[in-house]
Amino acid sequence: MAKFHFVEDYEKLVSDLLSMHPIDRAMELAVGGHYQAMGQIQCNIVTHVGLKSGMTIFDLGCGSGRLAHALGKSGLLVDYIGTDIVQSLLDYAQTKAPRNYRFLLNHSLTVPLPDASVDMASAFSVFTHLLHHETYLYLEDLHRVVKPGGRVIFSFLEFFEPNHWEMFRKTVDDQRVKSSPVLNTFIERNAIEVWCGKLGFEVETFYWGLHRINDSDPLGQAVAVLKR
Repeated sequence: MAKFHFVEDYEKLVSDLLSMHPIDRAMELAVGGHYQAMGQIQCNIVTHVGLKSGMTIFDLGCGSGRLAHALGKSGLLVDYIGTDIVQSLLDYAQTKAPRNYRFLLNHSLTVPLPDASVDMASAFSVFTHLLHHETYLYLEDLHRVVKPGGRVIFSFLEFFEPNHWEMFRKTVDDQRVKSSPVLNTFIERNAIEVWCGKLGFEVETFYWGLHRINDSDPLGQAVAVLKR
């Protein structure tokens, strides 16, 4: 049995998708669909926040490589490290990204990188599927691995954003028939602010679900930008 609920949930989800679809479609569905478009939006966000050539970016929960693929096409020359909990997702991501990008399997609630070793860390659609104390533990370790002045960017669902209610309603409906494949978690801004105060992060800004960043299409989730 896997140590954490999210490992079991996603291993089963990816296995089921691979049994039902061609690999490209399965890998797209495993990360919520719209592989190219969402990867480009994520790329727009991290570059808007300050990612530049020569920097190191850590991508927590990189999935099948949407952000890695978009960064590889962007022309930015970055040192990229992505982790995920499903090996088949990582194997696929490697085929979609530059050869120097690194992909690591990691089932723990810690980050397998040295202290102060990355300029930026991202976690898109990761904390949306974790319990709050699990998110806190990841943020605690991200504070360790991000350089002073570096940033952590993550997406989240919140009740404050009216458009996120539909996700909550669907989760409730799925739970009625016990068919929800993964956990969906909502985090409120005041919780993030409390966590940051305890961990030593500064909340630099929030972007709401429909806020456009660099004139891109909306991500569909709210985004927090934290500064170490």
